[in-house]
Parts: sequence; structure tokens; C-alpha cells
Amino acid sequence: MGTWPDGTGWGPSRTDGSTGRVNREPGRERGLEMDDDAGKSGHVPVMLERVLELLAPALAGDAPVVVDANLGLGGHSEALLAAHPALHLIGIDRDPFAIEFSTRRLAPYAERTTLVHASSDELEEVLARAGRETIDGALFDLGVSSPQLDEGERGFAYSYDAPLDMRMDTDQELTAEVVVNTYSAAQLVRILRDYGEERFAPRVASLIIKERAKDPITSTKRLADIVRQAIPAATRRTGGNPAKRTFQALRIEVNAELSALEAALPAALDALALGGRAVVLSYHSLEDRLTKQILTARTKDTSPPGLPVPLPAHQPRFRLLTRGAELPSEEELARNPRAASARMRAAERIRVDDQD
Repeated sequence: MGTWPDGTGWGPSRTDGSTGRVNREPGRERGLEMDDDAGKSGHVPVMLERVLELLAPALAGDAPVVVDANLGLGGHSEALLAAHPALHLIGIDRDPFAIEFSTRRLAPYAERTTLVHASSDELEEVLARAGRETIDGALFDLGVSSPQLDEGERGFAYSYDAPLDMRMDTDQELTAEVVVNTYSAAQLVRILRDYGEERFAPRVASLIIKERAKDPITSTKRLADIVRQAIPAATRRTGGNPAKRTFQALRIEVNAELSALEAALPAALDALALGGRAVVLSYHSLEDRLTKQILTARTKDTSPPGLPVPLPAHQPRFRLLTRGAELPSEEELARNPRAASARMRAAERIRVDDQD
């Protein structure tokens, strides 16, 4: 590992996990112990057995290529590399720590991995620079990763008092603090409604505007307290922490998560070879709804109605591999309670023609 085919640098260039963009000892800043067996992090990949089962038929060739578009701690990637000795894996993540950690974890497979510090919506460019016109598999494990949730300093969780950050890519400028303290009331209402599905969005936005006029809102605890005050008491008694929808909305806004998926998933589908498969794990209704829309559009016959024979150019290029959204099993939930909100969808390319 270390360079693209054109000789320019990418991601980690040394086996110590450094990237050239950050300067810290991998694992220490995030409170995760790193050793030669980097998998000992307490991280349990969600629906791992089903992911392997769905992707396996597409990875049976001589030199298959799979893209893990949300690498995280590399658990799914490690299992795929172990199961398929000829597999080359391209892992993408916007979090520098994820690249560092996975570089260590996947070191035994270094000759068969390409790890890239990038956003998933750069997938097409990543493939082009890697010299890969087609791929055989794609995995999207969406949402926030375990270290991002568990480390209070990242500001993703309302259960910690921490700076309002929420950046997956710590190099970017936009933070949750900037959103909360500079967006207009209308902008705040929009993201709370669209990304948090918060029915009290106007009340929450109004109180945020009022409170930030006194002092800037810079901590997760203060924001969570403000949201709690804005939500009617009767509603607060049910449905868990009232701040969860606001925090979800801010995280999606800061990291442009839905727009990234909207660009990355079609790019991955376009790159799939005949028989190639894509698997998507989502963790809230917005992600799952967008995934369903993208996959459904690729699996429909778009011939004009009333024709006696379907037009070849309008026949579907893909078929769904899951009936609706698959849920984790009871056994899965017992092993990994964080899988409770997971929803899985998958599709296979069944047609390639001159228009693709």
C-alpha cells in the first residue's frame, strides 16, 4: 500500500497507520487499545454473517474487488478479506482515526487493501484513481461509528457533556456549534424537520435562537437541556431522550450524510459488474427510505405502459436480494444491542448493456 497507480500518495503510506494528515498515536486519543490484534476493540460488526452471505456469490471470481464505502473500524472488511483470499478491498472513510485504526487491523492483508481518507460521495473518483472501472461488491454501513459515539470529545452523543462538534472528518470546518449558533431560525427548523423528523422543530429552533443570544451554545449538555425545555412535558415522558432527534439532525447536516449517500450509492451501482452485489446497512428511517428509493429505481421496468413487449433498454439492470428491509435476528441483538435500529437492503446487477 502507499500510492495510487499514477504514483501519487493516498491515505496511509506506512504500516504504523499514519496518514500524513494527523499526528497522533492510533487508538490512544479515542480510548481504544491498539495492539497487533487490532480487532480487540469491543466493536461487533452489525449483521456480519448476513453481509458475508449476501456478498459471497459476487466475490467467487479469480480477482474480485469490493468497496467498503464506510470503513469504520474495519470489522466487515476484515471478515471479507479472510473469507476471500483473492479479494482486493478498497476502504473509504472520512474519519482519519478510522483509516488509522483499520490500517493496523487489516495489516495482515496489506497487499490486498487500499484504504482512502475520503467521503463516500467521492467513490467514483476513488475508483478512477485506483484504476478500477468495475467492482464486484459494495458495502455501505451507514451512520455514526462506535468510537464516534463512545468518545465524548467528538460531541455526537447527548449523554456526554462535550464540545458541540459532530464532525466525522475532523479536517472539515463546519461543526455542530457553527450550525447551532449561526443558522437562521428557518434553517434550523428545516434541518430539524427534514433530518430529525422533529415535530416540535419551530419550538426547538425558537428556544435555540433565544438562548444563543445570551451566550453562544458550545456544549452538548447545554443544547440537550435547551431541547428538553422546548419539548412539551407530556411528550418528554415517552420516546426516550427528547434531544435524540435534534442531535441526529445536526449530525446529518454537519456531515452531509444523506447527500453523500445519494451520490455514493448510485456510483457504486453503476460500477458493479454483471453479478455484482451491493449491501446497505442503515440505522434510521431517512437513510433506509433513500436507500429503498435508489434501489427500487434500478429494479423497475421503465417501459411505457401498454406495450405488448417490454423494451430491452427499459428492462431493469438490478434485482432486489432482500424482501423489504431485513432486520437483525434475536441472536444478533443479544450479541450486539447497537444493532437494534439496523435495516439491511441488497441488490444484484443482472443486466449490462451499451447504455451502462
